[in-house]
Amino acid sequence: MPPVSARLPVFPWDRLEPYKAIAAAHRDGIVDLSVGTPVDPVPELIRAALADASDSPGYPTVWGTAALRDALTGWVERRLGAAGVTHTQVLPVVGSKELVASLPAQLGLGPGDRVAFPRLAYPTYEVGARLVGAEPVPYDEPTDLEPAGLKLLWLNSPSNPTGRVLSKEELRTAVAWAREHGVLVVSDECYLELGWEADPVSVLHPDISGGSFEGLVVVHSLSKRSNLAGYRAAFLAGDEAVLGELLKIRKHGGMMVPAPVQAATVAALGDDKHVAEQRERYERRRAALRSALEGRGFRIEHSEASLYLWATRDEPCWDTVGALAELGILVAPGEFYGTAGERHVRVAFTATDERVAAAVRRLAG
Repeated sequence: MPPVSARLPVFPWDRLEPYKAIAAAHRDGIVDLSVGTPVDPVPELIRAALADASDSPGYPTVWGTAALRDALTGWVERRLGAAGVTHTQVLPVVGSKELVASLPAQLGLGPGDRVAFPRLAYPTYEVGARLVGAEPVPYDEPTDLEPAGLKLLWLNSPSNPTGRVLSKEELRTAVAWAREHGVLVVSDECYLELGWEADPVSVLHPDISGGSFEGLVVVHSLSKRSNLAGYRAAFLAGDEAVLGELLKIRKHGGMMVPAPVQAATVAALGDDKHVAEQRERYERRRAALRSALEGRGFRIEHSEASLYLWATRDEPCWDTVGALAELGILVAPGEFYGTAGERHVRVAFTATDERVAAAVRRLAG
């Protein structure tokens, strides 16, 4: 039996290791702006909730506690603008990447089915399709897709890697097209609370959904907005028929968010103050890095939201990666996100203030 990994591309981040070694050799140390992992402290109220729930000897439930579901439905109504959200329309998951990679399998997709995602995109959309033998289909505009055999349409706004935000009209058009052709829309909105030059909107907002969640599911994560990447706290919201089926499957698979993490999620979703404070940190770092990159001759495209600057100086991305590594700065080559990114790099502004300041000095030198 051939290994399942044979269906997949080489793990992209392994290819960055030689450049990481070059950057790490800088006399003042590496400034790692590649992966985009949070570096700031977990807010105290979230850590306290985790600690208070640490005596959890029993198994948690896949659907989560009633308090967690209340927190999820309340946040979806308050933050996404949806109305009348019920417990059957939310589902906690063990980190958003796990969900993205395994969703085609949980939906029962396989050979002969097609999974569509943006041409510049988070590579795990394609991985999920390949794991089940479905056909991965990158697109420029979703309405240009051939609907035959298309079972899953990924939207991603704000985009990883580009930071592009889809307008209400673009979202409405995509949703209407998918509904017309019976295609499930799953919208990855993990960066929705990190809009800088645009105000991202969820597909569950009534202006997009028409007040119905039919055929719509959204993915949200607490990794970025609350510095909880290490907690693996994420959730789905949307069509109760789809989520109900996923709940049944995930019960059989034992896909349970740990009880202390459920309690921490309740605390995180109930507090907006720490989100605003983290936004301010990222906004300062973004402004400093953008100015420094532009001063170095880079052009920043899109980047109106998310935690990244999509930068180019019109050369092959690996040349840019190499040149910045010599300065001790590590960034992600745009090629990781599709061939359309071959002349761009993705620059995360998730490093500490001290490391961002170091990058700014080096870019100015």
